[in-house]
Amino acid sequence: MINGEYQGIPIALSLGANLGDRLHALRYAIKSMSAIIQDIIVSNVYETEPVGFKEQPSFLNCACIGYTYSTLEEIMVAINAVHQALHRKPRPKWHEREIDIDILLFGDSVIESEHIMIPHPRLHERAFVLRPLSDIAPEIIHPLKQKTIQALMATCEDDSAVVFHCDSTVF
Repeated sequence: MINGEYQGIPIALSLGANLGDRLHALRYAIKSMSAIIQDIIVSNVYETEPVGFKEQPSFLNCACIGYTYSTLEEIMVAINAVHQALHRKPRPKWHEREIDIDILLFGDSVIESEHIMIPHPRLHERAFVLRPLSDIAPEIIHPLKQKTIQALMATCEDDSAVVFHCDSTVF
């Protein structure tokens, strides 16, 4: 609640792309998601090396936070619509992506189902997720780890390259 007004549920997303016009894909995704996420704040964009399957192009990654009145199901529908609009093709886990949008946090919810896990199960292990998120939400507390994003970033053992690409003014 800000100034006595309900602002919706806080939500944090991670976005990445490593095929085609990567920056365009991120821009399109942010613009599309801003239709259901209010007061959206976007991190800097980082060039990151692939994690898991290494034989692929580097990614551009960013994060965004905001508030939503939408349900988790409505958020998933919006994410799938962006994936479809940007022609994301099915590929094995950790392979190339035209766009990839993950829900990192949805308020302080802890959700485990066959379709989704919130908070994102590897959020605390991934520098390419923590670095952008720490730009815009360093004090948010991970609901399971009970540590801030900044503290998780400081103790993250992922040493993969996360290099500044451009600032959030591109959005």
